[in-house]
Amino acid sequence: MDDPKSDPAAGSDKAAGSKSELVAGSDKAAAGLEVYVMAEIPANIILAEEFCEIFDGFSIGSNDLTQLVLGVDRDSELVAHIYDENNEAVKRQISHLIKVAHKHNRKVGICGQAPSDYPEFAAWLAEQKIDSMSLTPDSIVEVIKRVAKAEKKQ
Repeated sequence: MDDPKSDPAAGSDKAAGSKSELVAGSDKAAAGLEVYVMAEIPANIILAEEFCEIFDGFSIGSNDLTQLVLGVDRDSELVAHIYDENNEAVKRQISHLIKVAHKHNRKVGICGQAPSDYPEFAAWLAEQKIDSMSLTPDSIVEVIKRVAKAEKKQ
């Protein structure tokens, strides 16, 4: 494929170059700087195997991922009611990424509102063995309780 636009792996090739530029000559590179890629577009999850060869881990942007997997604009009053992080398609994407990343000894974290807004979603993430979650301060206590309960089940 001569046209990089028609090559699905072209994004991962470009990312490899970007990471190299980032850490080249950096004092932090020698100190163990880890570089994570955002997983907020389905393509980054579909190509997770390739991205595992380049990056140290993934950070799931749950707001954008949900919007792009479902094809809805969360800010539009016309379709906002079908925007749902608990949708099975979104959860399958996240679950797939965690499995692939862990197979390659890569970490996965999540930022975005989902774990804070839906403690049951945070519990599900714990069941999937996600490595870290970003939470809003007002949700921490409830989420910790749900996650602890989910982890006891395992």
